[in-house]
Amino acid sequence: MIILNIHEAKTHLSRYLEALQQGETILLCKRNRPIAEIRPLPTPATTPRPIGLGKDEFKVPASFFDPLPDDVIDSFIGLEP
Repeated sequence: MIILNIHEAKTHLSRYLEALQQGETILLCKRNRPIAEIRPLPTPATTPRPIGLGKDEFKVPASFFDPLPDDVIDSFIGLEP
């Protein structure tokens, strides 16, 4: 963990970016009192997710396609029931 006061962080932040990319954490202090923590973001996935991961785990019930009740439809339009 790298401990920096605000002034040093503002002045030399670019120096610490490489350490952040390597997984290091920066503890940001104001007058030597910790106030924030800067952590690296996780690396984004580079491969697309495969289609069908939840196949056969969920079935859409037939009632899903039934018309909505009038009071629900009215609430979307903003009318009082």
